[in-house]
Order: sequence, then structure tokens, then C-alpha cells
Amino acid sequence: MPEDENKIEEEKEVVYEEGNEKIAADAEKIRKKLRECREEKEKYLAGWQRAQADFINYKRRQEEQAAEWSRMYGEGLILNILPVLDSLDAAIVSQPKDQGLVTLRNQMQSVLKKHGLEEIKAIGEKFDPLLHEVVECEECLPEEKQEADIIGGEIQKGYLLNGKVLRVAKVKVKK
Repeated sequence: MPEDENKIEEEKEVVYEEGNEKIAADAEKIRKKLRECREEKEKYLAGWQRAQADFINYKRRQEEQAAEWSRMYGEGLILNILPVLDSLDAAIVSQPKDQGLVTLRNQMQSVLKKHGLEEIKAIGEKFDPLLHEVVECEECLPEEKQEADIIGGEIQKGYLLNGKVLRVAKVKVKK
């Protein structure tokens, strides 16, 4: 901006050197109009930039809200589907040769995994009260003392949804 003002001053000097009062008056009007236009331009530019920033913030908030709703409602839906997975697991145990059940369970688990669901590992793992709930305790034999607090069986699978515990695994632990 200072550069533009310097140019105006130079032009002003040139006009006065010519000595024509009418030209000088016209040049002054033009300079005044130019300043007004620049001020108006700055005002509109600042308004546009604020509107642009508001729109970007609005868009970000909408995306965050949509993601939050998806997580909230997705969690409820997945919680309702978990008993179906449990039933499929029980059916597979009772009918191990039924490949259709295995395929259906794998397909359902694959879809749920895409939405952030993962099984909590239990059997052979050390008991973790944040991930596991003890339903049954087994006494360790003296030679198995190093295996204390190791999960020996799983009564009901546990699941994480997007890294958060959705349902703890119900397990048998050796004590």
C-alpha cells in the first residue's frame, strides 16, 4: 500500500508542475475515489475471508458431528448384533462341518471389522480386568503355578469398537 501512495504523490507532483488547476482538481477527485475503492475492497475482502473461515469451521463441525453420530448409533447397532454372532459361534461348535455357518460368520465379522469391531484375545492371555470378566475360576496344580492368572477358557467373546471396550470377555481363569 505505501508503494501505491508514493505513486499517487509522484503523480500529484507531476500534475502541479503542469500548473493546470482543473487537471489537478480532477486528479484529486480520482485519487479520493481510488482511496474509497481501496477501502471498500478491503472491507469486502475482510468480509469474504470471515465468511470463508466460518464456512470451513461449519463444514468441519458437520463432519465431526456426523462421525460422532455414526459412532454412537453404530455402537448401539453393533451391540444388538453381538448376540447374533454368539449364536453363530454356538451353531458352528454344534455343527462344525456346516461350512455355510462358518462362511456367514466370517462374512458378518468382516463387515463389522470394517466398522471398527475387533475381538478381544482371551485364551492363553494374562487376565486383564479392563478386558476380561472372571466367570469361573480353576485351581492350578502345583506344577502349573506359573500359569496363575492365565485365561484357560472363554465363556463369551469380548469386543472392542474403535479401540474402546464394547463388551468384556467372560472367561475362566486359573488361580
